[in-house]
Amino acid sequence: MGKVTAVCELSAFDIDECEDMLKKLKKGGDAARGDDTSTLKDLIAEWVNQDFHPSRLLRSDDKQSRGFAHDVCGRLLCPAEWDWTDDRVKAGIRDRTSDFIVSENSWPMFVYENYSFDDNNMEKGLFKSKILVQAFKAVFTSPSSAKEADGDGEGADIIENNRRARRALYQVKVKTCVASIINMRKVTARSIAYVVCQVRFALSSVSSWRTVDGDFDYEAFWNNIVDFFEAVPGPVARQRVDKLLEWWTRKIFGKNHREDLTPEVVSRMSVTALAEQRRVLEDAAFDSE
Repeated sequence: MGKVTAVCELSAFDIDECEDMLKKLKKGGDAARGDDTSTLKDLIAEWVNQDFHPSRLLRSDDKQSRGFAHDVCGRLLCPAEWDWTDDRVKAGIRDRTSDFIVSENSWPMFVYENYSFDDNNMEKGLFKSKILVQAFKAVFTSPSSAKEADGDGEGADIIENNRRARRALYQVKVKTCVASIINMRKVTARSIAYVVCQVRFALSSVSSWRTVDGDFDYEAFWNNIVDFFEAVPGPVARQRVDKLLEWWTRKIFGKNHREDLTPEVVSRMSVTALAEQRRVLEDAAFDSE
């Protein structure tokens, strides 16, 4: 009976501890999201001004002038199936008519490579835009690394460079990148979904974070992105998704693949194979004596 009572008391204690830990994790997560939101609010304005040269420049301290009221932000936020250059589309979105409902059920143009949409191949270029790569780097590696969004991952290993910098400057306080802190070596579907939602919010005119912005539900949008990567219809689509994630990992972390050196892979390499051969020869020699 005493053992049962002790187990019950321990379980109750564990639940309280877990609830407290969950509260702390949520508080920390909210704070991190807030930091990312603030960082991207400034950087998105800088990137839009540099890459698109709008007649009305974005200001980092002004959110209300963004969104569909701003021509470039409107183009990037516009559902890919519509043509932002069509005055009827532009007016319909801005007036929020029933013919042009902007919701989580459309992929916005900013997620596409070169901000271009092919309605005959809607997967082409999806989640490969420059602004997404810039934002991902700004959040997970460093804002300065976002300047290297072009190219195909030819740069040095971000994580290893960060680690070496800390070793070389152990007496100096060096800010560790998020990817290094969480030991991220590969880009995941959910990290992409997080960044897409952050960029969408940064381009919008909404000044404070909310789950639902007009007809647009961020939580449902996040789920749509995750489902694209994880709820694939079959092996052919899975190959395309895996290839896309490999593209992302190369873009963010370079071409190193040490995380893929599993024991199974290493066992097929010459050092391990030679060691096994030597062992076999040694055993054979011993048995012949």
